[in-house]
Amino acid sequence: MATEQTLPQTRLLVQTAAAVCEDKKGQDTRILELDPIDSGLADFFLVTSATNDRQAVAIADEIEFRLKREFGAYAHSVEGRRKGDWILLDYVDFVVHVFLAERRAFYDIERLRKSARPLTPAEFDAELKAALVKKTRAVRDGAKTSAKRNGAQTAAKKRATRPVTKTQADSKSAAGGNGAAKRTPAKRAAAKPAGAKKSKG
Repeated sequence: MATEQTLPQTRLLVQTAAAVCEDKKGQDTRILELDPIDSGLADFFLVTSATNDRQAVAIADEIEFRLKREFGAYAHSVEGRRKGDWILLDYVDFVVHVFLAERRAFYDIERLRKSARPLTPAEFDAELKAALVKKTRAVRDGAKTSAKRNGAQTAAKKRATRPVTKTQADSKSAAGGNGAAKRTPAKRAAAKPAGAKKSKG
């Protein structure tokens, strides 16, 4: 099935075209998500019925107008507008079929595409919304992880390049660090207070 591999843009186009069908009172509107076997045809078929040829033409015209205005998308080819009993709008990644009811029953595209997954516009909307939420969360989580990583790297760089203050240098010298000379036995003996005697064992 054409799921996450399908471009989000295509899904938005299909969603908009389906909304037009609903607005223009198309009947029994269905979105067929085609099997990869049919991927040479398209990813989706959008099928709807009209009660007369005038309504069919009105649906097709409005789909073309909305997709062009909102997405700059033009149909690759348009067939059947003159008769109006079956208008086909080919957008390459998806195809719109606007039928008169009797024509739709005769050709029965849904039956011919048995491997396709049929969805109502509402089901399609819900899936698209869930996919967008999932994608948004993934992007947000990735940004947070990246920010944490960058913050840790910046802090490490600051620590590495921080100048040593005089107080820090003095404390290190007193502790015998940083190459400070260690006391030799002779120096330790010289440092003993005068008159100190060795204790007898």
